Amino acid sequence: MTPSWRKPAGALAIVALIVIWCVAIASFSATIGGWPFLVQLIFYIVTGIAWILPLKPLLQWMETGEWRRPRD
Repeated sequence: MTPSWRKPAGALAIVALIVIWCVAIASFSATIGGWPFLVQLIFYIVTGIAWILPLKPLLQWMETGEWRRPRD
């Protein structure tokens, strides 16, 4: 079985996504730091989960080479 190039490329894309997302969120830290604690907490919980959403199609592509699941 020949190894697929999609898995290493996908792993690099996941790492890049995490780094870009962290830099983007951290760039707002001065603004967010002035918010009330509970608002900050909600913001960081939401943004901490939101980066996961693009992973499903990326993982699908890594496994099958298709961006969307084929319809039966």
